Amino acid sequence: MSDTSIQEKKSIGVDQPPRLRFLMPNQLFMIDEALANLGEYGEVRLIVEKGRLRFVVTQKSYDVLKWQYGEIK
Repeated sequence: MSDTSIQEKKSIGVDQPPRLRFLMPNQLFMIDEALANLGEYGEVRLIVEKGRLRFVVTQKSYDVLKWQYGEIK
């Protein structure tokens, strides 16, 4: 291992996770919750306004080959 990489690890702090640069921890939880509620198919879009996360948009999709009556509410 080179001296440079050892110095980089010491300055970063290997035991500590990297700091978030754009998202707040509560926003990460919101995105995770949105993903968990999509079901089998869907998408999550992040809308940024003026350099900040402003909206989390979810779109749920249904597989027509697996659809059963009453599934879409």
